[in-house]
Amino acid sequence: MNEDIQFIIDSTKEAMDSAIRHLERQFVNIRAGKASPAMLGSVMVDYYGSQTPLSQVANVNTPDGRTISVQPWEKKMLHEIEKAIMNANLGFNPMNNGDMIIINVPALTEERRRELAKQAKAEAEDGKIGVRNARKDANNDIKKLDDVSEDAKKDTEAEIQRLTDIYVKKIDEVLAVKEKEIMTV
Repeated sequence: MNEDIQFIIDSTKEAMDSAIRHLERQFVNIRAGKASPAMLGSVMVDYYGSQTPLSQVANVNTPDGRTISVQPWEKKMLHEIEKAIMNANLGFNPMNNGDMIIINVPALTEERRRELAKQAKAEAEDGKIGVRNARKDANNDIKKLDDVSEDAKKDTEAEIQRLTDIYVKKIDEVLAVKEKEIMTV
């Protein structure tokens, strides 16, 4: 097989794998009823004038399935962390006991579960768009090849389409698992 064709196939696989990994990272941020430190992954704290991820200024734990505890490494950061959690608009009400911040994660209502499932579907659709964009880029690259026969180009386009189908199916499978997790009471 031509080196250019193999490179296009390999880079397309890499782009499609990247779309799946991105989708899985996005799904971590969608909560499914159980408390997780990843729920605070998007919180940025004003740490001496610079925006810093919460995980770099405090220890985030889940003592049980409904509670998240945030233990800052510097006590004077308690107020800043509390403010950052409120500003992140995650729907949490942090409680400051003077030593740490405790967040009680409320149980999800049926309506909220449906909203989260819709959000998960939207993220999955974004993942599919990423896969399709990788296919489009690969097909454009194939058409630009001059030293390859038309039959080889058609075969490569068919291989790219096969990869696209496989990755779209993977996204559907990841979405089904996440929806089940969200809808389970």
